[in-house]
Amino acid sequence: MIQVKLFDREHEKDLEIEMNRWLRGLDEKSLLDIKYNVAAFQEDEEEEQVYCFSAMIIYRA
Repeated sequence: MIQVKLFDREHEKDLEIEMNRWLRGLDEKSLLDIKYNVAAFQEDEEEEQVYCFSAMIIYRA
């Protein structure tokens, strides 16, 4: 069965750490693909740039 695991963090290093921690428990042969995305937007009230780093790991269970 093919499944996905989603990750979403505000900082890229946090995303990297969480994904590597999760991948340690996955058999290398089960990994099918990794999709990565970065979104940025500005909050109106604070005029601060906000980033969203996300990834989806596709694997065979």
